[in-house]
Amino acid sequence: MSVDYDTATINPALAVSGVSKTYRVRGRDRKTVTAVDDVSFTIPPGAAVGLVGASGSGKSTLAKMITGSERPSAGEIRYGDTSVGRLHAGGLRRLHHQVQMVFQDPYGALNPLHTVEYTVTRPVQNFLGLSAAQARDRVSELLETVGLTPASQFAPKLPHQLSGGQRQRVLIARALGSEPALIVADEPVSMLDVSLRAGVLKLLADLRRQRGLSLLYITHDLLSARLVTDEILVLNSGRIVEQGPTKQVLQHPTHSYTIQLLNAVPNPFAATAKDGK
Repeated sequence: MSVDYDTATINPALAVSGVSKTYRVRGRDRKTVTAVDDVSFTIPPGAAVGLVGASGSGKSTLAKMITGSERPSAGEIRYGDTSVGRLHAGGLRRLHHQVQMVFQDPYGALNPLHTVEYTVTRPVQNFLGLSAAQARDRVSELLETVGLTPASQFAPKLPHQLSGGQRQRVLIARALGSEPALIVADEPVSMLDVSLRAGVLKLLADLRRQRGLSLLYITHDLLSARLVTDEILVLNSGRIVEQGPTKQVLQHPTHSYTIQLLNAVPNPFAATAKDGK
């Protein structure tokens, strides 16, 4: 049975309940691989949750299920009163009005033939139904919002004329074009130079505070999650192995896998944790 937003009351709160995703491996033995295994969590309105794990831990698969491009093999994902896994066509379109994704690769996620203005205009017109003149004004506002100023200078540019950080800001502006309540940011700074990462993370934190957005921040870097999240979920082999307030998980990790992730990067909180502060 297909569920559409016309028959459901929506509010910006995400609930993931006992969700699993398995894939069948090609071959005679019909083996299956479990990418996500019995995951449950919620994102209240206005909250920011970090989903942290190494490559292959199931983070991106979970993001695809939350945004409706994959269906769970078991369990349920609900956005407000609507079951995301039961949506089709029009229902998914309405979901994407409220739930938008910022992708990892700012170089591959933009069409090289389309200008910045065209890229950001598409969701504005598709979801908000604005006239051409209204859409142009709205695009200018969005470019200014994400720090691409003056907007008139960036609007006519093509992706190859932008830096990696500027491209990522265009992707964020595009995600904001539908006026979503929840943004799923999948490794949004992992392909950027270190010098650019702090600026993009600050932008996400500022947007969340100013607009009351909910945020699912997906990363392999526990320390970057500190800048934008309230709570951290640590995912290993498709299962949540540790979760809690961000500061608590960083300073007092309890699972060996979490400790491994922290040890993989310089940890300025290590001395604080040892001192018990």
